[in-house]
Amino acid sequence: MEAENHTEVSEFFLLGFSEDPELQPFLFGLFLSMYLVTALGNLLIILAISSHSHLHTPMYFFLSILSFVDICFTSTTVPKMLVNIQAQSKDISYAGCLTQVFFFMMFGGLDNFLLTVMAYDRYVAICHPLHYTVIMNPRLCILLVLMSWFIIFWVALVHILLMMRLTFSTGTEIPHFFCELAQLLEVACSDTLINNLFVYVMTAPLCLFPITGILFSYSKIVSSLMKMSSTAGKYKAFSTCGSHLSVVLLFYGTSLGVYLSSAVTHSSQGTSVTSVMYTVVTPMLNPFIYSLRNKDVKGALGRFICRTDSYL
Repeated sequence: MEAENHTEVSEFFLLGFSEDPELQPFLFGLFLSMYLVTALGNLLIILAISSHSHLHTPMYFFLSILSFVDICFTSTTVPKMLVNIQAQSKDISYAGCLTQVFFFMMFGGLDNFLLTVMAYDRYVAICHPLHYTVIMNPRLCILLVLMSWFIIFWVALVHILLMMRLTFSTGTEIPHFFCELAQLLEVACSDTLINNLFVYVMTAPLCLFPITGILFSYSKIVSSLMKMSSTAGKYKAFSTCGSHLSVVLLFYGTSLGVYLSSAVTHSSQGTSVTSVMYTVVTPMLNPFIYSLRNKDVKGALGRFICRTDSYL
């Protein structure tokens, strides 16, 4: 097939999960339900935190930002997939595909950074409790979030600018349910050496540094807990980390699962299925983890729902 310049390529085709027409209604209902649960659950977390002044602390500030990012992260991929299933279509425009890649990388990277910032917050709270309010002041909290947005915005933008140099064949098929950077690089007709080099260069600041930061924070937390003589004090201190640690394990566990499945099986169908775990399932479970394992959030959600019912 003759390669054409990307300006002449008007659309790509997302192969999705299955071409079986009998399976489409089930997939539509399943992903619509998961998307609504994700959006509603994270929105309730945001509303509960914003409406209760005793939750206006750094930990819950970061949690509300994480919930907002999770809504955006899921909204990057699922709505387009639902539209394609409903319309029995597989197409996505060239501009729409690049836009999806940009926001997917940006919100996925923000998830990564926010989990690291939240680990640092727990480290300061447990290891330096007397200086917590001084260190984690509102100015630093906002600065950490803005720095995360700034860094990942420019990284995602450079990826897109490099992507615009590539050429694709007419009718290019992407063996996934959304446009992902790695998949686009595989189906490109032109040389992707520069793109791949930038991916490898960015692996350290976007993956290794956050993971190292989380491991360092929790190593210090565990070391501090071991020095405590009171068992009740240890449990109370570590209980504040339980929800965050569960989300961290879920996020990196599913991401690692996607990487290993793609590296071992080389099956596009298998990669698509495992990708659902970190693109849809993880953002959906985060509100449940924080609400069930955190008494403050659970209580705030209960009071918020009761207050809402009283207005109806």
